[in-house]
Amino acid sequence: MRRTLLTLSVGAALGAAVDLGGLAIAHHKEKGHVKVAQLSQRDIREKLDGNDAGATVVEVTFEPGQEDSPHRHAGPVFGYVLEGEYEHAIDNEPVRIDKAGETFYEPSGCVHRVARNASGKQRTRLLAVILHARDDKQVTVPE
Repeated sequence: MRRTLLTLSVGAALGAAVDLGGLAIAHHKEKGHVKVAQLSQRDIREKLDGNDAGATVVEVTFEPGQEDSPHRHAGPVFGYVLEGEYEHAIDNEPVRIDKAGETFYEPSGCVHRVARNASGKQRTRLLAVILHARDDKQVTVPE
């Protein structure tokens, strides 16, 4: 079921014309931080908490042993591990590792306290669909 929902979300977001509209993916630019590439952003018909909504699709790349700092997302995140192993935890939940081909979900407003490449030898790549209010200026905010 999760894989089907993720596939539909990604398909809808990628199948549309790309409209970046100035939306910021606020990941850190300092040396050693993960690479985040925005692939698509579009308005969607559904409402999120009663607000007009958008969906942003990003590809996140972690080099071997690399990790991101704690952060939150503006809405729920549906993710798919494209390559490698992804070690992550939200709020007080235990750390888990997802491997290539597996999916993950992050509820709105949770603290993404652990986000790192579980391998010291190969990179990790993720595809993530972030649902958010259309007027959000940032979909990822440092904690």
